[in-house]
Formats: sequence, structure tokens, C-alpha cells
Amino acid sequence: MDNIKILLVDDEPDVLDFLSYNLKKEGYEVFTASDGRSAIQTARKVLPNLIILDVMMPEMDGIEACKELRTLPETKNSFIVFLTARTEDYSQIAGLDAGADDYISKPLKPRILISRIHALLRRRNQPEGISSGIIDVGGGISINKESYSVKVGANDLSLPKKEFELLSLLASKPGKVFSREDILHKIWGEDVIVGDRTIDVHIRKLRQKLGEDKIKTLKGIGYKFEF
Repeated sequence: MDNIKILLVDDEPDVLDFLSYNLKKEGYEVFTASDGRSAIQTARKVLPNLIILDVMMPEMDGIEACKELRTLPETKNSFIVFLTARTEDYSQIAGLDAGADDYISKPLKPRILISRIHALLRRRNQPEGISSGIIDVGGGISINKESYSVKVGANDLSLPKKEFELLSLLASKPGKVFSREDILHKIWGEDVIVGDRTIDVHIRKLRQKLGEDKIKTLKGIGYKFEF
């Protein structure tokens, strides 16, 4: 692993110890902070590739810290992930609006945490605006945009054009949340009028073919691909 730095920010020592232990086992270089202000100071010094922020913290909460981190040249391109309680729908939406790349719900499960982090960090080497070539999204799934083909393990999967384009968009950046408006614009275009349920139908069909756990719905926000 090429010296990936992760900054953990939480005001609960037990959470910091738990996350640090699991991330260090994966070979990551881990730094910690207990509030938003100290997180910003530490981030400017260590230049983390990924920042994991709790939402509710003293001094400066995670939302405000995220907004400031996005304005700094040292951290504007760092991945930022929020830790939120399952019931904090507002925090999840506010965090994404503030510039976060993803959120992870508490209570934390190490396997899911590591999987989400791997998915985010793969995006470091994924160029913007992918229009051709093969996308290897992990989990045994690869997408060939030149031949319009999808391979799941050893099996070839045949998809209609719009399903293929929708999967390619979501899988181009695993973990990234695509809004419904963004999906409609990029897949169907501005000049095509489609019903409100069009995306839902295509998502349902993809889940039937790929598995229910590959495409996640963020209520009131949009969709994202996970492996």
C-alpha cells in the first residue's frame, strides 16, 4: 500500500481507538483529532488522503469542519466521509451538501468500514469523465464500455442500453452519490422527458441482475454503487 494517510476525527476516545486499530491492521497511516478545529490543523500538517469525520463534536462540528476543509488547498481534494447515527437523515444530507464524498452509519462494522474506504480510495486513480475502456469496480464485476458488456465473476451479463449506461455511471466512481437529477441529465439528457419512476425501474432491474446490495438508495438524495 502506497502510504495512504487517514485522519480520524471523533470526540469519543473509544471510537478513535476502534477505528485506528482496524485501519492500522490494513496498513494505513492513521492520525486522530477530537474536534473540528484540531482536525483542520492536523489535516494541514499531514495532508491526509481520507478524512473520517463525526458529525456531532465540540468546538466545531463535522459539517462546519468539512466546509472549511473544502476551501483549503491542502485538503480540497481529500476524500471526506461522515460518521452518522442511522436516524440522522438531516446530517447525512447536510454532510453531502457540505462537500463530503460519503457517509458511514453507526454502529460501525469493521468489514463494511474497510470496504467503503477501499472503494473510495480506488477513485484516486479513476479519471474524470470516463467514456471508454474497462471499469474494474471490484467484487468480481467489470464493465467494458467499448463492447457494451458486463462480466460478473466468470459470467457475461447482457444489459439493455439504458441499464448499461446507468450501471456505468454509478460504477465509474464507487461510493459517490449521484442525485436523481444528475442521473436523468447524464443518461436521458435534458431534452427527453421521462416519468418519475423511470430511474427506480432501471435500478430495480439492475439489482435483480447484480444483487440487491450493489446499488444503495440514499432516501431523498440519490444512488451510489458499492461492491
